Amino acid sequence: MTRIYHNPDCGTSRNTLAMIRQSGVEPEIILYLETPPDREELESLIRQMGISARALLREKGTPFQELGLDNPELAEAELIDAMLAHPILINRPIVVTNKGARLCRPSEAVLDILENPDIGPFTKEDGEIVKG
Repeated sequence: MTRIYHNPDCGTSRNTLAMIRQSGVEPEIILYLETPPDREELESLIRQMGISARALLREKGTPFQELGLDNPELAEAELIDAMLAHPILINRPIVVTNKGARLCRPSEAVLDILENPDIGPFTKEDGEIVKG
């Protein structure tokens, strides 16, 4: 089972998906902006990744500032509420495999949780070469 919470407009997300495919797996692709996770799923992903809700927040190109999400006193539940109301605030890509879950920024972080991380040389869209 490999699942990617994907935004096809994001280069990092596209690179991560291509690395998964180069490993020989066709993942379940969740276009999370169209089909956002519910609270239980989002909280589960955060737990599986071992990060805080704040660490999953995306600032660039989102209503992060307008919503005052830089306030350090906001509780985890409030940050999750904001991500549920505005899925664009969920950073991407998130990949889940039998070996764990990761926020794959940079995209090569996916190699840590692939069943077959030996993907050989991989060239990212920007020309950077990753040695899998």
